Amino acid sequence: MLMIDLRKFFLLLVCMVSLVSRAGDTIKYCTPFDFPLLLSANFGELRPNHFHNGLDFKTKGTVGHPVRCIADGYVSRVAVQHGGYGQAIYITHPDGHTSVYGHVLSFAPEVEKYVRDYQYANETFVCYLYPEPGRFKFKKGDIIALSGNEGASAGPHLHIEIRKTGTDEYLDPMPYFKKYIKDTKAPQASLIGLYPVKGKGVIDGSTNKKIYTLASLKSPVQAWGQIYAAIGAKDYMDGTTNFYGVHSVTLYVDSVMVFRSVTDSVLPDENRMINTFTDYDELVRTRRLLMRSYKSPGNLLRLHHTGPGNGVITIDSERDYKFVYVLEDNFGNKSTYRFTVRGKKQHIPEYHMKGEELLPYNRTAILQRPGMEFIIPKGMLYDDTEVTVRISDLDTMSVSLEYDIDAGNTPLHGYCPLAIGVRKLNTVSPDKYYVRQIDGKRSYYVGGEYDNGWMRANVRNFGKYSVAVDTVPPSVVPVDKAKWRSTSNIRFKVSDRHTGIGTYKVYIDGKFVLFGLKKGILVIQDKEKVRRGVPHKLEVIVTDNCGNETRKQLSF
Repeated sequence: MLMIDLRKFFLLLVCMVSLVSRAGDTIKYCTPFDFPLLLSANFGELRPNHFHNGLDFKTKGTVGHPVRCIADGYVSRVAVQHGGYGQAIYITHPDGHTSVYGHVLSFAPEVEKYVRDYQYANETFVCYLYPEPGRFKFKKGDIIALSGNEGASAGPHLHIEIRKTGTDEYLDPMPYFKKYIKDTKAPQASLIGLYPVKGKGVIDGSTNKKIYTLASLKSPVQAWGQIYAAIGAKDYMDGTTNFYGVHSVTLYVDSVMVFRSVTDSVLPDENRMINTFTDYDELVRTRRLLMRSYKSPGNLLRLHHTGPGNGVITIDSERDYKFVYVLEDNFGNKSTYRFTVRGKKQHIPEYHMKGEELLPYNRTAILQRPGMEFIIPKGMLYDDTEVTVRISDLDTMSVSLEYDIDAGNTPLHGYCPLAIGVRKLNTVSPDKYYVRQIDGKRSYYVGGEYDNGWMRANVRNFGKYSVAVDTVPPSVVPVDKAKWRSTSNIRFKVSDRHTGIGTYKVYIDGKFVLFGLKKGILVIQDKEKVRRGVPHKLEVIVTDNCGNETRKQLSF
């Protein structure tokens, strides 16, 4: 009796804590815009290597719309960068949340001046600023920015996040804006995946995974042993043709829940775990997104809930097993998909490892070969992983051997130390060496530092790596120079074939003038700094990531 009473007390306590934690959620946030809200992306939408951590609001295909502060607060951070959110402003609120507004064109005048003063004082476009609390205060509904298309943005929109202040945990903003959005459409599925556990299951007589269209699942699928499932699905909303991530996915087998995911919040370190939620191999090979109803041993996502089998279903009776997927969005719209797996006793082949080594997910692994060392710290793998290392001698003039660290299409959770020996020590200065990743005919700059005969870098992908040399400076080409004097619209097309653009500065009449690098174009940010119709002298300096510099002096 005491045990029962304690259990009831515990459940009551959990409910009370839950109610208290949700009390802050009752604070009403206003809409960021003065026009009806339509979404181009929702929270938790599946993206390469991360969940979408906020809501993307459409801005009628144009920029420059006033963005309103959704609640009282103060500016706690301002970020200006080339990629990512481009320009973003962070407002900390008294309810324990911080709202983030990304891809904006400009900030409120007093914040814009604060940013510009820093940029000119430090001669830099990129900056991350943390004004003291209370320096810039805004009331609910105040204009804090103008909407834009800055950074890694495919079109004009406003990205909004709600984070827990202090931990930066991303919270689904939808509950705060539901009343401004109409959604009567349920999620729709398109694909079902079935996966045999290695050496423990078969599907339709095969040890390989099977991907089915929904139409092809009208007849039962035969299986035996241990298997798990996945589903490909998208959500939809009223008033737009966009598609979105599915908020909740639940799998029942014979009316028993075996897996459930609810994307309400994501911690920063959980973001890359999307690669164990999805079928990463299928995504890499075919670009198809399937959400696995299986929790890998190294998967720490809190949004996943499973029974004792972590989503694995044991087919050990010759009967029909009834699978039911229930998909639900934030507005209570549901869709249900049913199919049958028929138990058919059959031989399960013994699994034989194909790789040279087995890397354990739960402890640090070290791969060493002549001239190479690769360390995979504990927590970087979601499951035990087979790996094979192949070594190639590209040619006698190559700076290093090429190492193909082949683990198939297996994701890494974070950066891992890689060291590659350098063979040609006296050909160029060590700062011209860099680690590159080779993917087919393309190669990518990884970076790294020279250390006593080794190039050391941090990488977060398996693949082919070698050391290369970059002694070629960037290309800098003026754009529409004939119009500069009359328009002050000064631009340069800049590129670097090997290591990418590192830094840049532009001086006009001996004074620094702020330029931004946007999609390969250096663009003047403050045209008013340049008087029109009079002659000027300009110097542009662009450096790549190996320190090769291009310096041009022009008159206009």
